[in-house]
Amino acid sequence: MNNLRFKQLIAILFAFTFVISAFAPYTTASAAEEPISVNASSAIIIEESTGTILYGKNIDEKLPVASMAKVMTEYLVLEAIEDKKIKWDQKYTPSEYVYKISQNTSLSNVPLRQDGSYSVQELYEAMAIYSANGAAIALAEIIAGSESAFVKMMNEKAKELGLTNYEFVNATGLENEDLQGMHPEGTSADAENQLSARDMALLSQKLIQDFPKVLETASTPKKVFREGTDDRTNMPNWNWMLPGLVYEYEGVDGLKTGSTNNAGSCFTATAVRKGMRVISVVMNAKGESLHESRFVETKKMLNYAFDNFLVKEVFPANFQIKNQSSIPVVKGKEDKVSIQTKDALTLVVKNGEEKAYKPTFKIDESQLTKKGELTAPVKKDQKVGTMVVNYEGTGSALSFIEKNKTPQVELITKEAVDKANWFVLSMRGIGGFFSGLWGTVTDTVKGWF
Repeated sequence: MNNLRFKQLIAILFAFTFVISAFAPYTTASAAEEPISVNASSAIIIEESTGTILYGKNIDEKLPVASMAKVMTEYLVLEAIEDKKIKWDQKYTPSEYVYKISQNTSLSNVPLRQDGSYSVQELYEAMAIYSANGAAIALAEIIAGSESAFVKMMNEKAKELGLTNYEFVNATGLENEDLQGMHPEGTSADAENQLSARDMALLSQKLIQDFPKVLETASTPKKVFREGTDDRTNMPNWNWMLPGLVYEYEGVDGLKTGSTNNAGSCFTATAVRKGMRVISVVMNAKGESLHESRFVETKKMLNYAFDNFLVKEVFPANFQIKNQSSIPVVKGKEDKVSIQTKDALTLVVKNGEEKAYKPTFKIDESQLTKKGELTAPVKKDQKVGTMVVNYEGTGSALSFIEKNKTPQVELITKEAVDKANWFVLSMRGIGGFFSGLWGTVTDTVKGWF
């Protein structure tokens, strides 16, 4: 190789090395923007009390959810109990449909006798703990008369709760093709329940908030169905992150697993530590083991949430902003009224960003005169607007499970302002007249000099 070609080769290698070095930092920075890597088609984790999204991946794509659909069935059962439409000790004798499904040992089931009698409590526990599919259909029939009518209730309740990306086709979460040709009317033979991860998290949040006792059953590691009878069946909980089970994780007390051929390995979990409850969803989790991958990926999200966030009272009740904490009042005994927040504002805060939120008072202009005044009388604790906060940290502002939600609290008056009597108002009018007259005279006199 001659000297010239050698120098050209060195120059090319140097240039190549320079380019790689120049772009390496950007590649690293881009990867660092993703706080964790969750190996699933879709995933989300939220803080339960506020609905703050702590992490999300493909959260709005509608995907099969398998037995996680039973979260909606649980909601409707607990609502029917609360509304006294059904009772825990109410008895049920299986239909032929329920009997046939319950005898399918390839599915998660407790065996139900066609001439047997079962309480709502027994069926609910079998569904919530062991994901028993025959029991879920039985509950649907108890509440709605048929699974077809129950599916209609599921979709109506989803809309009522604010879900936006869902389709319920049966009470179990099975693929309709597993229902032996007896799938609900109005649904296709190849249909399957589908939700987005956002909607699955929102539904779970509503269930926990509206019926917190659901966690007493969901957190049961194992139970025996029909203890002391020939139908005795062990019911281990499929949630292996509960205390004493394979993937035990401190604080986990629910909620629902699911798996089908189409859905893959799915899990909606909830856990509480240090006063913060979170809800996570993984859909079609991937890994070496179908059943275990959902717990491996869930652990990543739970660790991330508890290691990096806390629920904190950012602004106390009765909070005031300097130079913004009063509103002028017209026709009152006083000429202004103090305003303050009604309640404390609690937010989910990333570690080290407790002071990254700036408050702003927004007054309800419909209550004000054209001059920006309240008109007396003004009541104590009268709502006059809201306090909103803006994130001014170095990262990105956290969003919420419910779209377009803004953190805010009501602004109220600190005291009452009574309307001044006619004499005071008259004197003010006279005073205003002479004040205006004196101002005119003063201006004229100034003109002379």
